[in-house]
Amino acid sequence: MKTWGCSHNNSDGEYMAGQLAASGYKMTADLWLLNSCTVKSPAEDHFRNSIKKAQEQQKKVVVAGCVPQAQPRMDYLKGLSIIGVQQIDRVVEVVDEAVKGHSVRLLGQKKDGGRRLGGARLDLPKIRKNPLIEIISINTGCLNACTYCKTKHARGDLASYPIEELVERARQSFQEGVCEIWLTSEDTGAYGRDIGTDLPTLLWKLVEEIPEGAMLRLGMTNPPYILEHLEEMAKILNHPRVYAFLHVPVQSASDSVLMDMKREYCIDDFKRVVDFLRDRVPGVTIATDIICGFPGETDADFQETVELVKDYRFPSLFINQFYPRPGTPAAKMEQVPAHVKKQRTKELSQLFHSYNPYDHKIGERQHVLVTEESFDAQYYVAHNKFYEQVLVPKRAEFKGMMIEVDIYEAGKHFLKGRPVEDSKPFTPSIAAPLQKGEVSGLIEVSAHTNTHSICTFCSQITNTG
Repeated sequence: MKTWGCSHNNSDGEYMAGQLAASGYKMTADLWLLNSCTVKSPAEDHFRNSIKKAQEQQKKVVVAGCVPQAQPRMDYLKGLSIIGVQQIDRVVEVVDEAVKGHSVRLLGQKKDGGRRLGGARLDLPKIRKNPLIEIISINTGCLNACTYCKTKHARGDLASYPIEELVERARQSFQEGVCEIWLTSEDTGAYGRDIGTDLPTLLWKLVEEIPEGAMLRLGMTNPPYILEHLEEMAKILNHPRVYAFLHVPVQSASDSVLMDMKREYCIDDFKRVVDFLRDRVPGVTIATDIICGFPGETDADFQETVELVKDYRFPSLFINQFYPRPGTPAAKMEQVPAHVKKQRTKELSQLFHSYNPYDHKIGERQHVLVTEESFDAQYYVAHNKFYEQVLVPKRAEFKGMMIEVDIYEAGKHFLKGRPVEDSKPFTPSIAAPLQKGEVSGLIEVSAHTNTHSICTFCSQITNTG
């Protein structure tokens, strides 16, 4: 099983793995389930190459995610079984049929009395990639119609899950030993507009469920929908069990480019969000995204973006070269030459790497929550209140713990913390976490499935046990 893309996609992947494991499937190499992302061309290229590789090895293939949902008639998807983004609760029947050599395509929308639903049920079995982190999708789709976006074709208009279902999912996660929750969707700020509620209302309800020391991380929100909730959002981000972190994509600092993108805000709106939150939530981390070389972007437009980055020195910045996605209005616009796009991307990257956002933190004493292992396996990764990455010594007793550290080093993307000697690690988990690969949400285990000894959740089914 392999997943590309955002945390929403990762959550879908976890649910699909859980249902397959709960029904008796084990990770071998008979069938490849490929869960795709359509945001950028390279992600789709990886997906297409994986399909080809699987076919060359005579494997059965089932595809899921935003690519087949948005473009099910693509040549390279011919004859393959497809699980639509709202049909992940039917993964078992699709895989059953694919194993038999049949092709099944489920691409419909989930509705209740004519109203579109947020997606598959939240209480389905899942295998968390990290047993300490629960990813909850709070809504699917969005209210925008950005001219460059292919995800809209796949995820559609906004459809939110009811508050009580989301609160119940969080409650269940904590009972399974989770100590960190990530909220995800295509636009968390728009949550609830289709069902008569809003994001702050949901967040205050969720905060009541979070055990002491456990943390909640908010997902990406576009500027228009957060503007009217700034006061409440500042209060929530100041809450001790909520990371003071918000991902607000700006995409460009030029109003004319934003208009061509149909982003539905101007640069002053974005600055108002950032300035307000920085003022009311001391130390808040604002992450943002920028697209370089959008059709029609002039040198002057790009310069405005450069000035924005110089002024705000975002600690977390995702810089993307523009790729025209087939079927989007931006693909039909007059394109910026490839070498110009490349040059602008390079210039912005150099600017981003010219400043160190964390140097002033050396010498601070911080409480950090340890949830992961670093890529090089040398450290454990923890996060402080501002969701800044803090590397700590790899001691087994720290995993899943809130610990106190003294910051002694700062890099571009991380801090290093030395545990305070006389301070005791604190466990936020109210239960023992599930084992890696163990299925979440199983109330009972039927005699023939042996669900609790199922495989590790591998990132890809290629000769892995």
